Amino acid sequence: MLNLLDQWFPNVMSRLPEFFDSFVQTIIMVAVAGLISFVLAVILGVTVTVTKPGGLHPNRGVFNVIDKLINLFRSIPFIILAASLVPVTRFVMGTAIGTKGALFPLVVGITPFFARQIQSALAGIDSGLIEAAQAMGMGLPEIIWRVYLREAIPSIIRVSVITLVSLIDMTAVVGVVGGGGLGDFAIRYGYQRYMMDVTIATIIVLVLLVGLVELIGRLLVEITEH
Repeated sequence: MLNLLDQWFPNVMSRLPEFFDSFVQTIIMVAVAGLISFVLAVILGVTVTVTKPGGLHPNRGVFNVIDKLINLFRSIPFIILAASLVPVTRFVMGTAIGTKGALFPLVVGITPFFARQIQSALAGIDSGLIEAAQAMGMGLPEIIWRVYLREAIPSIIRVSVITLVSLIDMTAVVGVVGGGGLGDFAIRYGYQRYMMDVTIATIIVLVLLVGLVELIGRLLVEITEH
């Protein structure tokens, strides 16, 4: 098996520790940026849902500001956003390169997309449930927690899987600006040094990672729906 890998992926096998470190960096970026963006996206998604016209707590000013900011950042291509955020990233994180330097642009880039996905998941809640909760005398925080978030768990899992797949793609893109991870490894060796086996190996690993995320997400949806 090892002889076969050495034959098909000679440049990867000769740099196996570095390739593994790059994979670990990608996992760290996805996990940390995904967790932070999930918290922020839930806050933003819930806020937009309850403050929209006709919502539980309409507030045109708050809704318009958050809604427009989400649309603004979603419209900027991530590679341009990451490059333009380099000075801010350096100020906030202390560095703009490596895994640490990639976290800030990843969070800024994925949170608006995630927030819109959360908003879409919450919009699928049956209005009858909300009306029933109001009739029972539930306050806004209780309705948000017991109706919106709890009833939307399967939908939230689905949109989280979609977001994680997009985030994995972003971790590869952020390698262009020195963000570390598999993207950086593929660019330095596969693109700049014309080592095609490095590019192919990176693609295979990323495809397998995406497949694993989708499998876990599908199982969680089945569990929560039952």
